[in-house]
Amino acid sequence: MEKFLLKYFTLIRVIIAIGIGIVISVFLIYLTSQEPGFSLRSFLLGPFLTRSRLAHLFETASPIIFCGLAIAVAFQAKQFNIGAEGSLYLGAAVGTAFAVSTNMPAFIHIPLVLLIAGLTGALWSFIPGILKAKWKASELVSSLMLNYVAYFLGLYLINYHFRDKEAGFLVSFKLPETAWLARFIPDTRIHYGIILALVLAVLVYYFLYHTTAGYEIRSTGFNERFARFGGISVFKVIILCQVILGFLAAFGGMTEVMGIHRRFLWQSSPGYGWDGIIVAIIGRSHPLLIVPASFFLAYMRVGGRVLNLMSDVPAEMVMVIQSIIILLITAEAFLSQWKYRITVRQAERGGAA
Repeated sequence: MEKFLLKYFTLIRVIIAIGIGIVISVFLIYLTSQEPGFSLRSFLLGPFLTRSRLAHLFETASPIIFCGLAIAVAFQAKQFNIGAEGSLYLGAAVGTAFAVSTNMPAFIHIPLVLLIAGLTGALWSFIPGILKAKWKASELVSSLMLNYVAYFLGLYLINYHFRDKEAGFLVSFKLPETAWLARFIPDTRIHYGIILALVLAVLVYYFLYHTTAGYEIRSTGFNERFARFGGISVFKVIILCQVILGFLAAFGGMTEVMGIHRRFLWQSSPGYGWDGIIVAIIGRSHPLLIVPASFFLAYMRVGGRVLNLMSDVPAEMVMVIQSIIILLITAEAFLSQWKYRITVRQAERGGAA
């Protein structure tokens, strides 16, 4: 039994954290709602009760998966770059500018737009990478500051050079149909971006766990001094994982524009890059675990919106409920003493034997 608990401790801890979070959520809902039963049903079951809400869950999860994968690659190397949001925003803006400025067949246009967006994000993420690798500048600080620069650069590009003045609000020109990602489920906005996200999760897993470069990234994250002693170029690893981060985040942002909005309309930061940090922590930076973690976060987001719209629970309380559940899941110290006691007991029994 103890071996089973140790082997699946992380999964068990997450399940317990979710359970405790739901119990606290029930208490808060009963405390604030005049119809607690209906409110609770809206929050927990709301995302599954209609076709449009279920579709919205998949739509929300898609860009989060991309950003979670992006952050996971950096976290595997113990590089705390939080610049996915800036790379996503600027990459999507440049990709939009390219898409509306060009006209070519869809089978060329779509991959080329995605590539331009991804390369823009990679180039942007290269900046904190080279600052860290060459001058030991904190990638946490530099990537955070560059998020704001990327945001205002993206706004300037769209609003001053590619704005559709006939739209009535601040948006870009509409993308040509040759640059649209098709929606493959009728009466929903579920597009092929979610398929690309799932494929990339598998590819990133293979890259990290079955290639030399992936091994070097993980070795650097495990022990940088040991990696240097083993002949691994830590300089190259830092640059590589930062560039991959920017590429994946911008790629995901562009799929959102091409599949959902069909034009660039973000006048504020969409927040997917920050969500990527959450799911990377929940999924322990494992590419395959990023997928269920992203769907869980999307479920929380959609359930919170349904709760806010359909019940009398204040929007602020919805955020409190979501935050409590996420904090319990991501808290590394949660149940750590329990794991320690199990480990000690197993070691004592092994010694006695």
